[in-house]
Amino acid sequence: MASPVATDFNPSGPQLHPQRQQLNDEAHARPSPALSAPARITSLTFWYREDDSGQFEAISRLAARLQLPPPTSGCVQYQGQTPALQLSWSLHSEFVRYHFVSNGAVDQPFSDHALRQVPADWLASVPGLLLVAMHVALLPADPEMEIRDWAARYFENNELIGANIAGEEALALTDLRLHHDAHWNFDFSRLLIIDHGMRSRTGGRMLSRLLEIESYRMLALLALPLAKQQMRALDKLGLKLNALTHKITAGHSPDVELLDQLSTMTAEQQDLRSSSQYRCSAAHAYYRLIKQRIGELRENRRSGLQTFSEFVERRLAPAIETCATVERRHGDLAERLSRCSALLRTRVEIAQAQESQALLASMNRRVALQLRLQQTVEGLSVGVLTYYVVALISYGAKALKDLGLPLNPDLCAGLSIPLIAAGAWFTVHQVKRHF
Repeated sequence: MASPVATDFNPSGPQLHPQRQQLNDEAHARPSPALSAPARITSLTFWYREDDSGQFEAISRLAARLQLPPPTSGCVQYQGQTPALQLSWSLHSEFVRYHFVSNGAVDQPFSDHALRQVPADWLASVPGLLLVAMHVALLPADPEMEIRDWAARYFENNELIGANIAGEEALALTDLRLHHDAHWNFDFSRLLIIDHGMRSRTGGRMLSRLLEIESYRMLALLALPLAKQQMRALDKLGLKLNALTHKITAGHSPDVELLDQLSTMTAEQQDLRSSSQYRCSAAHAYYRLIKQRIGELRENRRSGLQTFSEFVERRLAPAIETCATVERRHGDLAERLSRCSALLRTRVEIAQAQESQALLASMNRRVALQLRLQQTVEGLSVGVLTYYVVALISYGAKALKDLGLPLNPDLCAGLSIPLIAAGAWFTVHQVKRHF
């Protein structure tokens, strides 16, 4: 049986998701350049704390100065190439990175570097703070050169960190020290990559991974000074909390006063935590990226060298652990403050309940006194009413006697007292019962 044919065919095709192109292009975001030895690369990473609008203006100015096509509005990456220089720009959430590449061999790759072709006044106008500045030399292998020779020629005989990378197709060396650049009058770190036969795409990927490791290492370490500062602040706050706990135990200070001090300490702790939480969280994220990038290097140990993974574990991991310790201490201190606050509030509530009970007992006593006073007033009211009514009867009897009736006014008044008193008492109680 033939399948039914749809009669509502739309020749224009299905509706497309508005972000389909953007999501698809994420697979091609920030591509690695194709590099072949010899080449010189300079990488600059600027850290910024405000909005990123100034960063787009900076790359637009540089493209205009180098006579390159302008970047697309709102883009987060840009690549351009002149006959002598390749430019790569990438914008991230809190930093921006520039890569400048010059191909060709020179005698001094760390002095005659790619950044010489960048206008000095433009570099001075880039917004943000320069965090990473690294010169990279990608050189072909020289069988006559040993690691100690590279160290003497380019690293002032400093202790080197490095490993064979890309399945031993290259050797990466660095001392992670800052070397003065006479042309720019500030310091750059250095990275040397000895090519043993990498393909150009592999060389670009390896270079990107190494530069990302250095950038992320510095970005992760931004949390360390803050963590050390907060360690001291947390020590002081912990001592203050200990003293306050002793006051709570001793009971010499009013609970309300202690609760006010505890509220102030809680506010201080929350302020400290809010000022460090983002930076410490970012440090953990960058640390995970570093370990991932090191894994992508496919490094193999080279005799006499500390590998990148070993360096990270020995030098960077303690810094990240310091940040984690600060976060744990914040959590412990917040829990202690919460427990002390709950204890003090319970004591204050108990004291308030006792005061309320005392107030209620006082009110009960006052009500009892009022009742007794009311009963007394009721008795007086009966007596007063009886007195006035009997007086009226006495006056009436005297008047009737004067009219000739055989009445004894005193006897009539005396005999009416019990009746009048009973009637007055009954009337007062009926009025009381009514209200």
